[in-house]
Amino acid sequence: MFIAFEGGDGSGKSTQARRLADRLRQAGRDVVLTREPGGTDVGERLRSLVLDPAHAPIDAVTEALIFAASRSAHVRQLVLPALAAGRTVVTDRYVDSSVAYQGAGRALGPDTVAGLNEWATGGLHPDLTVLLDVDTATAAERRAAREQAPGGAGPDRMESEPEAFHRSIRTAFTDRAAAHPERYLVLDAGRDVPGLADEVWARVEGLLGAGTTPSGPDAESVR
Repeated sequence: MFIAFEGGDGSGKSTQARRLADRLRQAGRDVVLTREPGGTDVGERLRSLVLDPAHAPIDAVTEALIFAASRSAHVRQLVLPALAAGRTVVTDRYVDSSVAYQGAGRALGPDTVAGLNEWATGGLHPDLTVLLDVDTATAAERRAAREQAPGGAGPDRMESEPEAFHRSIRTAFTDRAAAHPERYLVLDAGRDVPGLADEVWARVEGLLGAGTTPSGPDAESVR
């Protein structure tokens, strides 16, 4: 099973991804918890390039291509081999983030960016995408609190974008989920963390019982 968590910065994706991975392990599943950009050696290097404010400015097209390159490596080197081995993959971000951030936020066009990433991933889609939707003001407060916490880092290139950028991203996420409701679980991320985790688990339990397999090609067809 392949599960992706999506949402704007400050929506709580990473927290919910970790909680789900822990719960799956407790249920006896072999789980790979990963993230984008990143997940592989080359992906982590590209993550540093594209998110570190020290590397600004980066034009929108180059940014989209870097994310797609990182995702291609992630799918081929980690996700598909794990799925082929019968493992469950939980990822913090996947294609929807590029469609939202570069397609809408950078105005490259959601369809253009979606097409680029369809090619980059060989058409691999998650069995379930959990979209944690939160208003931009709440997300900004959470990001600020995280940065001010002991050991907190300053905002990355995406987090430091203006409010209008984050509003456009939120709309892009919800529009994409509305277009493919069968593949999404959209939750109000302003709610309490345990309650959200329970809702996610209820949906995943249903998929486990149904014996769902990933959408898209197998490992051989995209090598």
